[in-house]
Amino acid sequence: MPRVTQAHLDARRQQIIDAARARFATHGFARTSMTDLVAASGLSTGAIYRYFKGKDQIVAAICEQASQALPTELTARSAHDFLEHVRTLAREEDHARLVAQIYAEAAVSPSLAALVRRQLDDLRTAVAALLPEHEPADANRIAEAFVALCDGYNQQLAVRGDVDPAPFAAALVAIIES
Repeated sequence: MPRVTQAHLDARRQQIIDAARARFATHGFARTSMTDLVAASGLSTGAIYRYFKGKDQIVAAICEQASQALPTELTARSAHDFLEHVRTLAREEDHARLVAQIYAEAAVSPSLAALVRRQLDDLRTAVAALLPEHEPADANRIAEAFVALCDGYNQQLAVRGDVDPAPFAAALVAIIES
């Protein structure tokens, strides 16, 4: 019997995550069953359970793959470009709706909440590191506001649809320059 390669296993796992990401963004967690994920992924129930014990593990895997495209410096241009990137992800990948679902689920799942908190902490730390000319306390305060405003913009995209990033970028610049 031929041996299955690690690349094949990784591809199947990613296939499940991609199907779940799309389904969760459009239907939410509560309205997505494992049967729905089987149908969306094109894999068997056994194949999905080979990689994940349940939806909670799939949600965690989605969160763990999250990446931030933070700029290398915080300027008016980079703030606008960052929000434009968030807007593009919302339009092309339904990312804003997915993040809204993850936050809602984190509100009732302590383990997911811990994962999301760690990611937010990491994001705030990364933003503060982009502010070397500020005192650490000020950089942390700015990072806190920066992340909150970006999350707010993302939630607006999830609920309102396509939202112009310009006023949010102006607010970010005001926060950075404060």
